[in-house]
Amino acid sequence: MTAIDRRIEPAGTVAVVGTGTMGQGIAQVALVAGHPVRLYDAAPGRAAQAADAVAARLERLVDKGRLAPAARDAALGRLAPVTGLAGLADAELAIEAILEDLGAKQQLFTALESVVSDGCLLATNTSSLSVTAVAGALRRPGRLLGLHFFNPAPLLPLVEVVRGFATDQAAADRAYETVAAWGKTPVRCADTPGFIVNRIARPFYAEALRVHEEGAAAPATVDAVLRECGGFAMGPFELTDLIGQDVNEAVTRSVWDAMFHDPKFTPSLAQRQLVDAGLYGRKAGRGWYDYAEGAPPPEPHTAEPCRAPEKVVVHMGPGRGSGPAGELPRLIEEAGITVTWEDPAADAPPGGFIALPDGTRLALTDGSSATVASPVPCIRFDLALDYRTATRMALAPGETVSPEAVRAATGLLQALGKKVSVIQDVPGMIVARTVAMLADFAMDAAARRVASPEDIDTAMRLGVKYPLGPLRWGSQLGARWVRDILLNLHQAYPTGRYAPSQSLMRRAAAEEEQFSS
Repeated sequence: MTAIDRRIEPAGTVAVVGTGTMGQGIAQVALVAGHPVRLYDAAPGRAAQAADAVAARLERLVDKGRLAPAARDAALGRLAPVTGLAGLADAELAIEAILEDLGAKQQLFTALESVVSDGCLLATNTSSLSVTAVAGALRRPGRLLGLHFFNPAPLLPLVEVVRGFATDQAAADRAYETVAAWGKTPVRCADTPGFIVNRIARPFYAEALRVHEEGAAAPATVDAVLRECGGFAMGPFELTDLIGQDVNEAVTRSVWDAMFHDPKFTPSLAQRQLVDAGLYGRKAGRGWYDYAEGAPPPEPHTAEPCRAPEKVVVHMGPGRGSGPAGELPRLIEEAGITVTWEDPAADAPPGGFIALPDGTRLALTDGSSATVASPVPCIRFDLALDYRTATRMALAPGETVSPEAVRAATGLLQALGKKVSVIQDVPGMIVARTVAMLADFAMDAAARRVASPEDIDTAMRLGVKYPLGPLRWGSQLGARWVRDILLNLHQAYPTGRYAPSQSLMRRAAAEEEQFSS
């Protein structure tokens, strides 16, 4: 085979097989980039319907002033539905977007291989199947790779370029350069379960489901805390309702199966029951939330206004003002509340604490239960992306904390302009356990060469709109902090789910060595 060393030029034909929403979106991207596009679907008449749908998409772009009428007309002149695979013979790139079934994909590519030229790249848009397995049935598997677009393909910039075990490097390079020329942001990744995004994103859904299953907080409260405190664009319950509970649960189960039932990827019984009941989310009219016309919007728990204490005592050591919550005492001072600084007691948590007037401790969660870990009454507060700009904070009081102390802690945070959600005493709370798991998953993926650190952070920011790449976030928090959160969670739940990765343990040890030297 001649080496493939450049992108496919706009004159090169792109074939799209499978004309559902994703196939139409990919076709639109290739069309706008200047390629002739051929559409094929096994269902009679479906390709022609898809061509009409793509034309309507382009018309909407013209109406919005985002595409010139002449460009629309030229694109439509390059778009052609075909009734058989033979109509794809001149393709230089054939992208498959059919159902997620390994046998069906293998059968399709085997048929395509006998139709297209030897120089044609073959690409699967699978989100959960092995690219290596898809290529395994081919006579020449080296030209098949994964091009995982995200829905909606015309809007979302990320494309995961997945190199299977047998994929030629030249084929992967050519696909990468072609996608980049289309105005997308490609990232390279190895053929591992879930690739980058669907592998590393699992804790975002799983930890929220765990918190809900333990009765610590309702879905609307979890979503609000992750949005308004953690800085995420959407909460996991509203996001899975948008994706489709059946789709999200299927990806989780696929990754879990592919990982040989590693407890870190265990699916949720609560989500399984939702799927079994047919409550798939928005498309079904109901999922975690009710989408029927006139249904009230979900409301998170928000505490009633409480009086703030006039003064507090901040117990921190020489590094006062440092650590993930180091900004909080300064915000309290700015709110006009008197702050007295003292060195922490010997039994203080690593990050110190804020003493309320009755002696109750207010401390950042460390991954343990406030009731179990603290020798005195303690209220934990959750991690925030930025304590200054966060509009909501969560509190988790231990079992021995008085109602008066909860009201004082609530009023203290309300004086900073925050809404307050009081949840049950669950180890790691909501944001902290989620972010710690995401950071560890990302470190482990980088160590296993799933993708480069830069591509991992890019994929998570662009693919699922995280406010920070998980590696950067973990670096800002510190590997020791992430490790200690997970070790405490591991002690609380000794199943292996929260055991820190070896990569995280090495980074944390290196930090300790650097700190002590």
